[in-house]
Amino acid sequence: MERIEIIEKLTAVFHEVFNDNSIVLRDDMTAADVENWDSLTHMFMITKVEEVFGIKFKLRELNKLKNVGDLCNTIAEKLG
Repeated sequence: MERIEIIEKLTAVFHEVFNDNSIVLRDDMTAADVENWDSLTHMFMITKVEEVFGIKFKLRELNKLKNVGDLCNTIAEKLG
């Protein structure tokens, strides 16, 4: 899957989970940049990402994620 496709799907997930269609993803974006992104919505977002992309994250993979760019890269790696 191309990175642009990952970003498009991920953007849809963020719009749904955070109920905010104005979110524009950037590689350096973190929870501090998105209103209402707390530990609970983070869990919902990760669950939705796994569902949408048909993947499962390992705990150590989640612990390494520092920003949206890391999340995109991890998704790309999992999709091969």
